[in-house]
Amino acid sequence: MSEQRSPEGGRYEDDLAQALPEYAERVLDVAELIPAGRVMTYGDVAEWLEQGGPRQVGRVMALYGGAAPWWRVVRADGVLLPGHEQRALGHYRAEGTPLKEASRAAEGHLPRIDMRRARWDGGDRAEGHT
Repeated sequence: MSEQRSPEGGRYEDDLAQALPEYAERVLDVAELIPAGRVMTYGDVAEWLEQGGPRQVGRVMALYGGAAPWWRVVRADGVLLPGHEQRALGHYRAEGTPLKEASRAAEGHLPRIDMRRARWDGGDRAEGHT
């Protein structure tokens, strides 16, 4: 496979890395570490990085998370990302992420992530993460 080049003559990957703020790069690195079928909350990621907070992590995921496993960084209440529920649900079902089925009274009848079973704390990889 040939290497893709940007109009400026550099590799696209290099251009993206240069344009990506350091904090965003760190957030996306954590998202890549989360195993299939597991999740971390926005707050968990910020705490793990010892920098920023849930809103900053959410902003990074909204702006730069499209190429990362964005569905693995979630709200603390387990509600699926508004506007992306069906795409996320497809990923969760394919990966075997623990879900809580919605009651018939729930709006849209969408399940939630079972945070007690799906939440990942970083395991052994948490050692020396910063």
